[in-house]
Amino acid sequence: MADALHYLELTALAARLKAREISALEVTRAQLDRIDSIDCDLDSYVHVMAETAMAEAETADADIAQGRYRGPLHGVPIALKDLFWTEGVPTAAGTTLHRDFRPSEDATVVRRLKSAGAVILGKAQLTEGAYADHHPLVKPPKNPWNASYWPGISSSGSAVATAAGLCFGSLGSDTGGSIRWPCAANGLTGVKPSWGRVSRHGTFELAATLDHVGPIGRSAADAGALLGVIAGHDPNDPTSLVDPVPDYLAAAAQDVRGLRIGVDPAWNSDDVDVATQRMLADTIDAFRALGADTVNVRFPDVTQAIADWTPNCAVEAAVAHEATYPARKDEYGPILASVLETGRALSALDYQKILLRRLALRGRVTALFETIDLLLIPVHPFPPVTLAMIQTLGEQPDLIAKLQRYTCPFDMTGHPTITLPGGASADGLPIAFQLVAAHLDEATLVRAGAAFQRVTSWHRRHPSLTSRRQH
Repeated sequence: MADALHYLELTALAARLKAREISALEVTRAQLDRIDSIDCDLDSYVHVMAETAMAEAETADADIAQGRYRGPLHGVPIALKDLFWTEGVPTAAGTTLHRDFRPSEDATVVRRLKSAGAVILGKAQLTEGAYADHHPLVKPPKNPWNASYWPGISSSGSAVATAAGLCFGSLGSDTGGSIRWPCAANGLTGVKPSWGRVSRHGTFELAATLDHVGPIGRSAADAGALLGVIAGHDPNDPTSLVDPVPDYLAAAAQDVRGLRIGVDPAWNSDDVDVATQRMLADTIDAFRALGADTVNVRFPDVTQAIADWTPNCAVEAAVAHEATYPARKDEYGPILASVLETGRALSALDYQKILLRRLALRGRVTALFETIDLLLIPVHPFPPVTLAMIQTLGEQPDLIAKLQRYTCPFDMTGHPTITLPGGASADGLPIAFQLVAAHLDEATLVRAGAAFQRVTSWHRRHPSLTSRRQH
């Protein structure tokens, strides 16, 4: 396979597979070879499913050849964050505790990917239990742009694999920023859907009312193609919503004329670095040139929501881990153990106050979308984050609050967001922004993201990587 194909957008590869210009078997074999030669330096995968991937690719080729085309994921190699149950395959959720767990069924999203004909390449590494740090005995994935920089958490492996050309898209989850930070760090496009848009059945839980399952891709259209397959009501998850799933690829073909994009000049500039502010200004100019209208808004104060996120997450995580913590406390890393202790210590009264404040914030944000269609914000207020900076977070609560400023409020409210690369730092690393939409309006996110990407090329920048082995 020509070397450039590993950086194709998922939707472009899908067109070639459908036209039988290339075979799924050929693509999958090349992906497995690339994983073998490059991932030894990146550690994005925890488990590669080579044998089943080749079998799925062979089946996809036969189906396509016989006219049984299943849609844009048919024959496309995909990676799964290793918290999605995969029948018979080790699924550890970034822990050592569950390293021998082999589920007896697929998570709903995995089953839907397989039904759509996707080829599952393997399971991508993540932070312990999808919280804030990798287990001390786990090798963290490395940012393919620069190994000295943070790859984002918790969907670290999913984003690294996608950015490095080791899959054509992946699934992640987001509880406080875990799709958005890795997408920003790796120059990718990701959607955190509305809470309930995607089933969580068969997904290791961190915090049930904050967890969002979503796609990571190279473009808004790619993310839309993935979301269109995994979204929708699931009887096995009664919290999943019954609303019809839009045609996200059709949305990606639309323009943005007349869309109202809200901007809070104060929130977007308060202690935000110059490069990020410049990227936001350029993004606003691009949307205006596309025919969108910008509207100045005042976003609700999120200071309390940011403070509430950790205890809220901690209580729900303590419930999720009740069967093994503290009974098997010694098998937990210090960061996850600490948050579980916090959750077990919080009073019911304090938790209820948090829930009431969440409802109030959700109402205020919902009301804001009566006047705008989208909100434009950064992913975080500083330039790409070094590993050295991340290692100081434990001693800098203000820095943690800044990191969470533009992410965790939308896990607290459940509103959908899309993360899009929009610039580069002085060192050439990606800088990203977010668009936020009304509840269940992921279609407008995909529409706007695709329109932006038709007139910009930030999403087509890729890290320079050299294989250890020539093929």
